[in-house]
Amino acid sequence: MLTLAILLAGQTATPAPAAPVGAQVDVQGEPEARTGRLGTAQQGGGDIVVTARRRAETVQSVPIAISVIGGAAIAETGAYNVARITQLQPTLQFYSTNPRNSAANIRGLGAPFGLTNDGIEQGVGIYVDQVYYSRIASATFDFTDTERIEILRGPQGTLYGKNTTAGAINITTRPPSFTPEARVELTAGNYGFFQGKASVSGPLVPDKVAVRLSTSTTTRRGTIYNVRTGEHLNSQDNLGFRSQFLWHATPSLDLTLYGDYNRQKPDCCVQYYVRTGATQRPLNRQYAALAAAQGYAVPSTDAFDRVTDVDTPLRAKQELGGLSLVGTLDLGSAELTSVTAWRFWHWDPSNDRDFIGLPITTVSANPSQQSQFSQELRIGSTGEHRLDYTLGAFYFYQTIDTQGLQVQGPAASAFLLNPTSAGGRDPATLNGLTARNTIGFTNTSAALFGKLTWHVTDKLQIAPGLRLNYDEKKGEYLSVVTTGARELVTADPRFNDQRGVLAAQSYQPRFDNWNLSGDITAAYTVTPDVHAYATYARSYKSGGINLSGLPLDAGDNPILAAATVKPEKVNHYELGLKTQFLDRRATLNLAAFRTEISDYQATVTNGQLGVLRGYLANAGKVRTQGVEFDSAFRPNERLNVYVNGAYTDAKYVRFVDAPCPPELSGGTTATAANPATPAGTGTVSPASCDISGQRLPGVSKWAFSYGAEYDLPARIGGLDGQFYVGYDGSYRSTFSSNPSPSAYTQIKGYALSNVRAGFKARDSWNVFGWLRNAFDHDYYEVLALQSGSTGLVVGQPGDPRTYGVTVSRSF
Repeated sequence: MLTLAILLAGQTATPAPAAPVGAQVDVQGEPEARTGRLGTAQQGGGDIVVTARRRAETVQSVPIAISVIGGAAIAETGAYNVARITQLQPTLQFYSTNPRNSAANIRGLGAPFGLTNDGIEQGVGIYVDQVYYSRIASATFDFTDTERIEILRGPQGTLYGKNTTAGAINITTRPPSFTPEARVELTAGNYGFFQGKASVSGPLVPDKVAVRLSTSTTTRRGTIYNVRTGEHLNSQDNLGFRSQFLWHATPSLDLTLYGDYNRQKPDCCVQYYVRTGATQRPLNRQYAALAAAQGYAVPSTDAFDRVTDVDTPLRAKQELGGLSLVGTLDLGSAELTSVTAWRFWHWDPSNDRDFIGLPITTVSANPSQQSQFSQELRIGSTGEHRLDYTLGAFYFYQTIDTQGLQVQGPAASAFLLNPTSAGGRDPATLNGLTARNTIGFTNTSAALFGKLTWHVTDKLQIAPGLRLNYDEKKGEYLSVVTTGARELVTADPRFNDQRGVLAAQSYQPRFDNWNLSGDITAAYTVTPDVHAYATYARSYKSGGINLSGLPLDAGDNPILAAATVKPEKVNHYELGLKTQFLDRRATLNLAAFRTEISDYQATVTNGQLGVLRGYLANAGKVRTQGVEFDSAFRPNERLNVYVNGAYTDAKYVRFVDAPCPPELSGGTTATAANPATPAGTGTVSPASCDISGQRLPGVSKWAFSYGAEYDLPARIGGLDGQFYVGYDGSYRSTFSSNPSPSAYTQIKGYALSNVRAGFKARDSWNVFGWLRNAFDHDYYEVLALQSGSTGLVVGQPGDPRTYGVTVSRSF
């Protein structure tokens, strides 16, 4: 292998090795400070070492807005996947209607809100042991044997292989150990919850080869009951394995081989009736009249009864895994790193896309097989010199093959067609109408990147960075629409009705682009415990291609102008202050930011093209700005307290052809402003609405996390340890769950409280009981709309109160 040869070529160098990236590096301060137990970057004392800038540094000295969660925090707070981390990190948002249709955003930016389109990039990068994970679905898997998680806010393109414009989630697992060790963790709770985790590590060849093997499993009965089938939906069924082999090939060369396999196969994911709202459709074509005409009623109009009657089997099976080889070669004053990785993701779903118990859409599934190969080669100075540097090259290749299937049922005509049309009153018009979509995609990306740090004085640093990036995306989209066993017949009087629901089309989009981006940071050490920084970044989010079908023109041809999406252009400004005081028992970090994006990638309707279908395109300009703080205080040896908060003002600066909210959808005229935010008025029409000035979806203006832990020394059964009690709370203010703000899809603000209490023996047992959503607060994670402007609003409630016991043992 070329990269291995490059590393071996320098193996005669024998200076004292630098701390490798991702290795466990000791830190200064109390053990409690090192663990990151409470989920904050600092615990009121000591220095936590991170590798966010591809070198081992204390988090307080890194001029980046960054939060760190230690492995103990993951275990004790139940934050075992990215979705649960949002309760600890106010600036992180994660929304998912199923693993494929998931979005991770930071400061309100990262991915368009709504259904996933494989042809574009994610703005928040996920890295595990330095490997970029291209599929956001990986964020739905359980963390396995994790040492720490670093959440970096703002553009990350001059230090990371894959360019990400909103931030990065950098996950580091525990490395192999030459000292034998083992860990076991077992958790049981209500709803049949069980989680087991285990790991073992030790030498295979003393001082030469070490191994770490880890596994995890999570199962839980679903919280939503299907009265039609007698099944509980939105269950959990996760299984994961991870292995690492570390070889000290020479005193200066380390090679680590990673392998992992993860599988999920839950009965998931259901969204169901929440409410209805008036649209611009005639009354006989809105939900209440449509359901009444079918003699249909949902089993409950209170979503928090947690019952549904969906009539399509649900499945969210996915497999994810891969291999990677990481080599680090100590060159004395520099370290050479190679990261070679191959990964796969297989997705096998089944959804009920009409969300109710009527046979409108009887099949909705897009099975997908995806693989990626990446190679990163990076050299960075070690120690601290007048001029420090990191230089790198990155190559990425991805393929996706998707086989889509959608089938309409006997109730489709009544719900989706105008009764005055040629086939609108005939159930046979749409019954059996089937679209089979064959989709292919290749994604090639290459980059050169680097960052210099000039220590102008002992206190002042200037750090410029540059990135040269190339992206090429190619796709093939073929949709064949049939009714029964034959393709649609143009002469059939029902043809226009059928084509309006499912349209056959074929196109081959392509996008390629070079761009140059960069950043510059000035950092100043006011005192050893006070650090200030200022950053400007000019970044790009790669353009892409539409792989979900295009709108058709009057001749039934795909409008190829909609096949590609231009890159986002990002201007980012940030000021930060990191402080410790009271003998480092207290920490307060502040960041103020403003990010402007031109050619923002979003779902639009076709005001641009003169037709009604929505598709992915560039939507003018957006802006997000705000202030964040992370704080921790340790007033004495027994008590730790933390409070983190974010104020985020994220809005569309200009978006004149947005999808109309349901209040203004489905009619032939629309004259009122959007009732959700009357101040953001503009020209509205059946095709599109002007939502300039309105808030971006998915982001709360105010978000907080807060908590405390108190312990008392104790001795039980000859074990020295401590009793402890902990509380973790979070709050998010109201946010929109629709790309265009709507009174029907506003999710009200909510606060959640989690508590735990137990006994921990030093370096051995930890036994605690836990209560999550302690006050059984009713809240929604996502609200969405039934297609066709019927006025039906569906949702996905958050978990009710859960409780259980966790027992862990370290050996």
